[in-house]
Amino acid sequence: MSTAADVGPRPARRRWSARALPYLILAPALVAELAVHIVPMLVGVFMSTLRLNQFSIRDWVNAPFVGLDNYVSVATLDSSVAAGLLRSFGVTVLFSVLAVLGEFLLGLAAAVALHRPFRGRAVLRTLFLVPFALPMFSSVITWMFMLQRDTGLVNTVLVDWLGLTDERPFWLVGQNSFVSLVVVAVWRTWPFAFLTITAGLQSIPTELYEAANVDGAGPWRRLFSITLPMLRPVNTVLLLVLFLWSFNDFNTPYLLFGQAAPAEAGLISLHIYQSSFVTWNFGLGSAMSVLMLLFLLVVTVGYLAVVNRRRDNG
Repeated sequence: MSTAADVGPRPARRRWSARALPYLILAPALVAELAVHIVPMLVGVFMSTLRLNQFSIRDWVNAPFVGLDNYVSVATLDSSVAAGLLRSFGVTVLFSVLAVLGEFLLGLAAAVALHRPFRGRAVLRTLFLVPFALPMFSSVITWMFMLQRDTGLVNTVLVDWLGLTDERPFWLVGQNSFVSLVVVAVWRTWPFAFLTITAGLQSIPTELYEAANVDGAGPWRRLFSITLPMLRPVNTVLLLVLFLWSFNDFNTPYLLFGQAAPAEAGLISLHIYQSSFVTWNFGLGSAMSVLMLLFLLVVTVGYLAVVNRRRDNG
């Protein structure tokens, strides 16, 4: 037979368990985040304060401490290090803007076009997701072969089949390398924008489109008056994610051009890789990585602040 003393603590114990349950569920993810991201990031910050090169990498913990000298080298505008970094930074910003614009517009157009049911819609949706589902290595390497000057499929179509030009362009060197990089990046990532926008379209009530049809609104009016305003929360996150992915993209230029990418397509991620693993200046490369992280943090915080201000004012 239970007493009042036995019954009393149970509600308190249950309340404590209810409060602790969310933290227990999040604990494995938090441990993984610390192990995979936070700890390596802190180690990278520490490495940026060392003179870490091929002579000291073996015992890198005891490498000479140089404080902010690596950051000074990067920030000195008249130095070759800063000039190369600024050039790659400009190329990366332009690449990110064009890639995000192309990925978003293609994803939006495809999602709107396939929003209404019709015969074969499921097949088209599946085909549109193929570039995103393919392994990065195989898809970019395929594009590398397609962009070859003499034997590539791109020049075969443009020159031999369509006759658009008499000469076979070099797509992997010079100015054309930047165009190739943008095209491959857009082709790789636009299905993600398509998938995200398609999911967002499912939450828009069909009654809004029916009422717009009754009022005589055309496709463009429905797009700008209903679709885009209703997709604003989804597009806010989507554009930020696409920009961060594009700015940090390393696999696409590395697989497309190798270690020695043309200057016109030298993204900052590849520039940091060359500074760290080709010239063996890991301290300088770590400083560049920290500055890149700070830039992306500023962009993210500023972007979210502007979006939230517009939402509050609207």
